[in-house]
Amino acid sequence: MLEVEAIHVGYGPLQVLWGVSVGVKEGEVVSVIGPNGAGKTTLIKTIVGLLRPRAPDGGRITFRGRRLDRLAPEEIVRQGIAVVPEGARVFPEMSVLDNLRMGALVPRARGRRAQTLAEVFALFPRLEERAGQPARTLSGGERQMLAVGRALMACPALLLLDEPSLGLQPTLVKAIMETIRRINERGITVLLIEQNVHFSLPMSHRAYVLEHGRIVLEGPGAELLRDPHVRVSYLGI
Repeated sequence: MLEVEAIHVGYGPLQVLWGVSVGVKEGEVVSVIGPNGAGKTTLIKTIVGLLRPRAPDGGRITFRGRRLDRLAPEEIVRQGIAVVPEGARVFPEMSVLDNLRMGALVPRARGRRAQTLAEVFALFPRLEERAGQPARTLSGGERQMLAVGRALMACPALLLLDEPSLGLQPTLVKAIMETIRRINERGITVLLIEQNVHFSLPMSHRAYVLEHGRIVLEGPGAELLRDPHVRVSYLGI
């Protein structure tokens, strides 16, 4: 479904990703784990077109056989990819409902807006309770729900999540991860960037470990959870 092939990416003279390859098959949950500064967010930004692989041969990205690394971000969204950026970014002065409606602006989602909104409210009943409130009045966990709900309003085939557990207390982290599992069960493929390996790896069909801009390990999520390097570096065991 998504193929990231040997991409080299950076900011000006600073190179961040060195020949990174990641694959996501239809229906999977795939995690990318790694420490701060490893290049995880850079990977997400490159997939959605905010950064480009280095020329002349910085690798390629394809989605369902079509090159993405030559498309503008808005065109990539139209292909069926939605992203939940790090930090639960929402429009703070807009209502919860209007935030959600903003997610349905892409052509593929407009005709299904009412149906998708009902599905989002079923997934996040708290958002329906707070539909008329400004987003700035929500708690951190509720803002993360809103960010995920807004992405779902675009009716994506592939959902990218960048550190959805960041800043949340453990009970909310568990709830968000359970929601991601339910989203995947609805047929949406998921690429999850997440440091909390205790929650992310068990629910992942496959996972990659990104360190210093390079993939150093890959394999089934449960298998990587037992890997000695992962246990020492990410679980402190």
